[in-house]
Amino acid sequence: MKVTMMLADSAQAVEGKLYILGGGWSITGPLPCPSAIAVLVSVPWNETNRKHRVKVELLDADYRPVLLPASGGGAPLAISGDFEVGRPPGIKPGSAIEVPFAFNIGAIPLEPDARYVWKLTIDGKGDDNWQAVFSTRPAGQNQSVP
Repeated sequence: MKVTMMLADSAQAVEGKLYILGGGWSITGPLPCPSAIAVLVSVPWNETNRKHRVKVELLDADYRPVLLPASGGGAPLAISGDFEVGRPPGIKPGSAIEVPFAFNIGAIPLEPDARYVWKLTIDGKGDDNWQAVFSTRPAGQNQSVP
C-alpha cells in the first residue's frame, strides 16, 4: 500500500476526500495545541474487499511510545480502527482505490525542544515513509504557528 501523511491544524475525511486546514507544518508548541494527521492510503486492487487494521501511534525521537498522563500511570497515545474498501462498479481491474483518514488530536502536553513521530501501520506492518515527524519549540519561544 502507498501512504501519504501530513500534519495539520485540523482535517476531515468526507465522501472520499481530505479537507485539510493549516496543513504541512513540522514545528509546534511549546504549549499544547490541537493538531491533526491527514492520511491518504492507496489500496492496491488485490487488497480491496478485505478488512484492514490501521493504527497511528506517537513515538519519541528514539521510537519509544510517548506515555501520556492517565489515572494510575502513563498510557501510550495510539489510535486504531478497521477499514475495508470495495471496488466501485465500472472501475478498471488493477486500479488502486484511495481511502482518506483524518485523525484530529486534542491539545497534548509534549516536552519542549523535542522530536516526535506519528507512525502509521496497516495490518501490523509499517514503512519508513509512513510517518510524520515534528519537533516542539524550546520553552519560552513564541508559539505563532502550531
